[in-house]
Amino acid sequence: MYDETLPTVEQLEVDELVCWRVHTRHAEMLMTQQGAQILSYQPHGEEPVIWLSGQAGYQKGKAVRGGVPVCWPWFGDLRRNPADIQRMHEGGPISPAHGLVRERDWTLLGIDSEGPAVRLEFTVDTAGEPLPSWPHPAELKLSILLDQGLQMTLSTRNSGDTPLAISQALHSYFAVSDIREVQVEGLDRCPYIETLEEWQRRKQQGNIAFSGETDRIYLDTPSSMSIIDRAWNRRIQLDVEGSTSAVVWNPWIDKSKRLSQFAEDAWQGMLCIETARVMDDLLVIRPGETHQMVLNVSSKPL
Repeated sequence: MYDETLPTVEQLEVDELVCWRVHTRHAEMLMTQQGAQILSYQPHGEEPVIWLSGQAGYQKGKAVRGGVPVCWPWFGDLRRNPADIQRMHEGGPISPAHGLVRERDWTLLGIDSEGPAVRLEFTVDTAGEPLPSWPHPAELKLSILLDQGLQMTLSTRNSGDTPLAISQALHSYFAVSDIREVQVEGLDRCPYIETLEEWQRRKQQGNIAFSGETDRIYLDTPSSMSIIDRAWNRRIQLDVEGSTSAVVWNPWIDKSKRLSQFAEDAWQGMLCIETARVMDDLLVIRPGETHQMVLNVSSKPL
């Protein structure tokens, strides 16, 4: 048992990874130093909000399936990124997908209590810790505030003397009762790229419902959207700053069979909505400037 009036932070090892478990009066969160990745988040008395695979592996140098991986300084396949981002890469392998920081340990800057809340901050400084084939000085920080909801702030400071072009995402996996029964509200009339149909450009009509594999890049997105889950009588609210693009993804049946750390039926209970700066929404940061992208996650009854 723990004192509900005070937050607690416990450091532990899960197989090969250093992790932190955080309790507050409102919720519990688990995260790992590798990739500064939130693994799970669950308000007390509720179903999980952030989904973690039941087959997740906790190995050094390998991304964990689920949670909120940080994708940076590119998203997805580098070859599908805008030319300005591809030019930042200087020779060598163009893998892995989703950039170069998911599989390395970040530096813990601090853990602070703010009344009933807890804030954790991590950083990667590429001036002191160069990334392979990406020789650009930048300071990347992730600040996580666990209070009545979950807030993530991803900031990039260009510490070099030339503009920095990147794409990025907070690759959030959300837990749902059944993907076939939930909807995403808030993206009506947004343009999107249908990556499963030759990257055609289309426009969303109404809420998003799911009846098959889904992999779409939404552009000109609003500052708020939500997952409507009637079976769990829940709305997961997403409020964002510094982002006007998002990726909506579910692998469905066939692709699930090919994914690592992923049960064949796991597609039914998860949905990715990735707060991002991708494609037309790429990020160019001038020397000395800092950009922040903020995601606030909260859950409430319908």
